[in-house]
Amino acid sequence: MRRLGDMAAFALRMPVVEQFLKFGLVGVSNTLLTFVVFTILVKVLGVWYVAASAIGFVVGACNGFLLNRSWTFKGHSGGSSAALRWTVVQGCGLGADLGLIYLFVNGAGLADLVGQAIAIALVVGATFFANRTWTFRMHLAEPERTVVP
Repeated sequence: MRRLGDMAAFALRMPVVEQFLKFGLVGVSNTLLTFVVFTILVKVLGVWYVAASAIGFVVGACNGFLLNRSWTFKGHSGGSSAALRWTVVQGCGLGADLGLIYLFVNGAGLADLVGQAIAIALVVGATFFANRTWTFRMHLAEPERTVVP
C-alpha cells in the first residue's frame, strides 16, 4: 500500500502530461540541432550525407540526454545506469537512422535532406518510447521495513 502512496505523491509532483510536454520540447530541440548540424556538414562543408547524419545524431543525442536528465526526468533515480541505457537506445536509434537515410536516398532516390527529415521523424518516435519506458523510468523508493519483535 505504501507504494501506491509513493506513486500518487510522485504523480502530483510531476504530472505525466507535463513530463510528456517537456520530453517533446527536448525532442524538438534535438531534432532541430541534428538537422542543423547535418545541413551545415552536407551543404557547407561537403561531408558525405551518411557521416553527416551520424555526427548530427550524436550531437542531438548528447543534447537530449543532458536536457532530459536535468529537466524532463529530474526526479528519476536511475543513477549512472541511465547513461548506459540512453547510450543503448541512442545507438539503436543511430543504426536505424543511418539505415533509413541510406534506404531513402540510395533506394528510393529521395534528396538527402528529405531522406534525413523522414528518418528523423521515424527514429524520434521509436527512441521517445524506449527512453520514456526504459532509460528514464521512475524508481519508487523502497518502503521502510519495520521490525516486529
